[in-house]
Amino acid sequence: MTTHPTAEIPDPLFDDADAEARWRDRFTAPRVSLPGWADDAPDRSLYVSNSSGVWEIYAWDRAADTHRKVTDRPNGTSHAALSPDGETIWWFADSDGDEFGVWVSEPFHAGGEPKPAVEGVPAGYPAGLEIGHGLVAVGTSTDDGTTVYVARDGGPAEVVYSHENDGGIAALSKDETLLALAHSEHGDNRHTALRVVTPTGETVVEKWDGPGKGLDAIAFSPVPGDNRLLVLHERRGREELLIWDVAADTETEIAIDLPGEISADWFEDARSLLVVHTFQARNTLHRYDLTTGILSALDTPHGTVGSASARPDGSVEFSWSSGAQPGVVRVLDVDGDERVLLAPQGHKAAPSVDLQDVFVGDVHALVARPEGAPDGPLPTVFSLHGGPHSADEDRFSAYRAVWLDAGYAVVHVNYRGSTGYGSAWRDAIEGRPGLTELEDVAAVHDWAVSSGFADPARCVVNGASWGGYLTLLALGTQPERWAAGVAGVPVADYLAAYEDEMEPLRAFDRALFGGSPQDVPDRYRECSPLTYVDAVSAPVLVLAGENDPRCPIRQIDNYLDRLAARGAAYEVYRYDAGHGSLVVAETIRQTAAEVAFVRKVL
Repeated sequence: MTTHPTAEIPDPLFDDADAEARWRDRFTAPRVSLPGWADDAPDRSLYVSNSSGVWEIYAWDRAADTHRKVTDRPNGTSHAALSPDGETIWWFADSDGDEFGVWVSEPFHAGGEPKPAVEGVPAGYPAGLEIGHGLVAVGTSTDDGTTVYVARDGGPAEVVYSHENDGGIAALSKDETLLALAHSEHGDNRHTALRVVTPTGETVVEKWDGPGKGLDAIAFSPVPGDNRLLVLHERRGREELLIWDVAADTETEIAIDLPGEISADWFEDARSLLVVHTFQARNTLHRYDLTTGILSALDTPHGTVGSASARPDGSVEFSWSSGAQPGVVRVLDVDGDERVLLAPQGHKAAPSVDLQDVFVGDVHALVARPEGAPDGPLPTVFSLHGGPHSADEDRFSAYRAVWLDAGYAVVHVNYRGSTGYGSAWRDAIEGRPGLTELEDVAAVHDWAVSSGFADPARCVVNGASWGGYLTLLALGTQPERWAAGVAGVPVADYLAAYEDEMEPLRAFDRALFGGSPQDVPDRYRECSPLTYVDAVSAPVLVLAGENDPRCPIRQIDNYLDRLAARGAAYEVYRYDAGHGSLVVAETIRQTAAEVAFVRKVL
C-alpha cells in the first residue's frame, strides 16, 4: 500500500493573534438551524446546533423556554423529526457519518434510552419519513433500490412500495389516508414523477410531466380533510408551483410574476402560501393569497433566506445571512415586527465582506476581495460549489472569510448545472458533466485575469464533493490556469466511484451521463479526473473521509496512487467520518490544512 504525504495542520494559522482568534471564532460561534415544531404542539420544537462543538439535535420547549441537547455522538447528528403530539423525537442513527442506519426515538423531555423507532425496518440510507398520529411511513434505500414501509399504531412495519429505481416518501396527508411518493421508475431520478397511494400501497393517482421535467411534492394542505397537494413543477423551464387536488385529479397552476425560481409552503389555514423567491443568488419572501391571487412582499433583509416556515399564528420564521453578516434565525410577526428568534449563548462571529456580482456572458459569479486590499491583481481562490444541483448564494461563510483574511480574493462560479437559473441551465451538463462546468469556470477565470482582479500566476481552484471533482478535473484539463488545487471529498476515479457509491447516487449518475459505465464507458472515462492525472502540474491537496458513501475512499486512493507513481506534488488529509464532518474542531483542522497548504506552495 502506498504511503502518501500527509498535510500539515499549523497552530496557529496566522501570526497575528487577533487574526487567529477572529477566524477560529467564526467557526466556533454558536449557530442554530431554523426550528421545526410539532403539528399539535407548536411550542415543542427541534433544531440543529453546533453549540457543543459538534452539530447535534436540540429540543426547545418554547412555553418553558428550555433547551435540551438530545443527541451526543462523536461525529454528530443532523436528521430529526417530531411526532405530531410533540411527545416523541425521532433521529437518524448512522455509523460515523456513513449515512447508513436506522431511525430511533426517545421522549421529548429527558428520560429513557433511544430505541429503534419502528420494528421491522432494516438499516439503509434514509428515503423519507412521515410521522402521523396512528401511522408512520419510513423510506429506505439500499443497493436493491427503494423500499417504503408503513407501521400502524406502534405495530410492525409492512412494505407498501418497492422498486429497484431511486425514490422515496414525499408527503403524508393530514388525515393520514394518502401518501405521496416521488419515484424514478422511468429511469431518471433527476426528474422525478409522483404517485399517491393509500397506506396499504394501492395507487390512487399518478402524475408525470414527461422526460426532462421533474415534479416535487412539497406538502399536503395542513387542514385535515383538505387533501390538496402543493407541487413544484418545471413545465416552462423553471421551478414553479401548482396545487393538485388528488381526489378529483385536477390541478391549478399558480402563476407568479417574478424573475428566477419559486418554492413555497402552506400557511396554516391553507388559504395562502409562503413563497420563497430565488433570483441571482438571493432570496425574498412573499405571501400569496390563493383566493385573490395577490402577492405581498414580506420585509426581510437583503441576502439569502436559508429556509422559512409559517407558524400557526401567522408569523413567519426564517434563517438568514449575507456575505458580510453571520447567520441568524429571525421571526416576522403578524403585526410586521421583525426580531431575532433564537440567539444561542456564546460569542458572535465576526462579520466579513460583501459579495459583488459579476456576469460573464450567461455565467453569474459572486466575488469578494479582502477588506483594505491594494488595487491590482490578487492571489485568487476559485471556490466551486458542490451538488452539482446547488448554487453559491449571498450567504455568510466562515470558510470564505478565512481565505479573505489570508489575503486571497475569492470567486464563486454558478456554472451550468447550478440551480436557481432555470431548468435548461441546470440540465445543460447532462451527457458531458464536469467538462461543461469547467468551460464556465474558464470563462470567469479569463474575466478575472483580463480585468486585473486575479493574479494569473496565483490562481487556486478548490471545492468539496462535486466541487472537489471539478477541482481535480480542472487540474488535469486546464493545467495552465492553476497554481494549486484543493479537493475535498472528490470524485477522482469515476468508474470506481460508481462501483462503490450509494445506490441513489448511482441512479443520479445514470441520469446525468445517460447510462451506467457499462452503457457509456467512454463517457465516464472522458469525464473522470483519473483520465487526466498525468497532466496535473500544480500541487494538490486532497481531503477524504474514510466512511464516505458518496465519494468513497477506494477511488480516491486510486487517484493518489497515480500521483505518487509519477512523483507529483501532493498531500493528503484523511479523517474518520463521512462526506464532510459535523465536528467543528475537525472542520477547523481541515480549513487550517487547506490554507496552509496553498500559502506554502504559492
